[in-house]
Parts: sequence; C-alpha cells; structure tokens
Amino acid sequence: QVSLEESGGGSVQAGGSLRLSCVMSPTYNKYFMAWFRQTPGKEREGVALMNADGTTRYADTVKGRFIISEDYSKYTLYLDMNNLQPEDTGMYYCAAELNRASMNPDDFGWWGHGTQVTVSL
Repeated sequence: QVSLEESGGGSVQAGGSLRLSCVMSPTYNKYFMAWFRQTPGKEREGVALMNADGTTRYADTVKGRFIISEDYSKYTLYLDMNNLQPEDTGMYYCAAELNRASMNPDDFGWWGHGTQVTVSL
C-alpha cells in the first residue's frame, strides 16, 4: 500500500513559479514517479516522469520550464514550475508505480488526491 499527498498548489500570475511537493509513505522500493495534470472535460495528461533509475522525461508543453526531482531521504517528489502560463492551469496529481511505467496514466496504480494550480493573465 502506497499513499501519496500533494501540496504546493495555488494561484499565480502568468510568468510566475510554483513548487509542488508529493510526500510518499516510507518504502524500501524504488518507484517510477510522475506528475499528471487534468482540467475539466479533458483527459489526464502526463507532465513529468522520473524513472526508477533517476532519469527524467517531460511533456513537450513543459520542457524547459518544469523540473521534476526527488529527495528520497524525505520520500518526497517535487515539481518546480517556472514561467507558468494560463494553459498550465489544472489539478496536478502525483502518481507512483513499482513496475515499468511511461507517461500514460493507465500505467500507474497509486495516486494522490491532487493540488490545484491556477494561472491567470
């Protein structure tokens, strides 16, 4: 059983920054971790992925602006979001999977409840 809890969302103006955090229940295993986002009426989309070996992958829409990182000693995953734009608005979710995973939400078995990010002009 894995629990995930996101925090750090909020409202910012375009061009601003936010740091999202996702605290995971302590585990000896190394998981694939990812951030997803969703807006009403749209499918959940992958934003950033951290593979179990520490390599990362980003959606083209956030590449160069968002950075995924982790502090494994604190069981915490981060998403640093810079130069935020209105199209980045959405509910951001942290997800974890023990086995191989991609940026497809169907690959992930554990999810947090999400944190809202709102970007205004």
